[in-house]
Amino acid sequence: MRHRLSIILAAAVALAACVNAPAPKPAIYSGASSSAKYAGDDRLNAVVWTQTAIEHELVYSEIYRTAQAKLLQALADPTWDALPHGERSNAAAKLPTAVIVDVDETVLDNTPFEARMIRDNSDFNEAAWNAWVAQKSAHALPGALEFATFAAAHGVTLFYLTNRDESMTAATSENLAAQGFPLADGVQTVLGKGANTPGCVAHGGNKGCRRKFIAAHYRVLQMFGDQLGDFIDGADADNATRTERAKPYLDWFGERWFALPNPEYGSWETAVTKHGPDAKLRGDPRAAKHAALRDN
Repeated sequence: MRHRLSIILAAAVALAACVNAPAPKPAIYSGASSSAKYAGDDRLNAVVWTQTAIEHELVYSEIYRTAQAKLLQALADPTWDALPHGERSNAAAKLPTAVIVDVDETVLDNTPFEARMIRDNSDFNEAAWNAWVAQKSAHALPGALEFATFAAAHGVTLFYLTNRDESMTAATSENLAAQGFPLADGVQTVLGKGANTPGCVAHGGNKGCRRKFIAAHYRVLQMFGDQLGDFIDGADADNATRTERAKPYLDWFGERWFALPNPEYGSWETAVTKHGPDAKLRGDPRAAKHAALRDN
């Protein structure tokens, strides 16, 4: 009898415990593990933000709208010149006016190409990039076409300085024209990496020679880009060097120079992965990025 009573009491205690135990939390994701379905990719958030966030639209539109007002100031001031120090060797006041814009992630959106790489779990490669450029289907970024049209209507020639190879100039020009960007008649306004710039030898993706080529015939009022290298040479460096080289021009940003956000790729990334202070981390980009994080 005593043994039977003990069993009954034990069962009652167990039942009470079940009744009083907190209910299990529902799973956040009830399907198959997302990590099992999708490979990890550092570009994912950047591309999703660029393609879907209203904030991206607002930032681009805001910058280009601000630039229109500044352009009118620049046109009214014959001393206004947006070239980096030392890149002009001629008088500019009486020259016709120009604006220099980068192409990729400045006026044309290449996120479909980035999305394909994420989908295919592949890294950047020239063959795939060349095929994308040849497709000529990149769309205008918010505000870019409106600004370009505004500038052209005020007699300003737009020059498109891109680090796409010079062999891609025709496809790039056709893509720009299809999107409605003004291309001046009788002037080569799309200048790719490797473009002929007599008397100046370019190094890598530096754009100084192409800017000097334009400066020989135009007064440059504004410049636009998504990389520091779209404004000054020598931007492919460590962060301390990049910061130092930008210092003389901090007051020009938002006045003569306009920087667009690009979280997908660029020299901001290689400053950490290629030029970081710890040489041992340069062979492991993700480790280099983790090491660069600050938690204060």
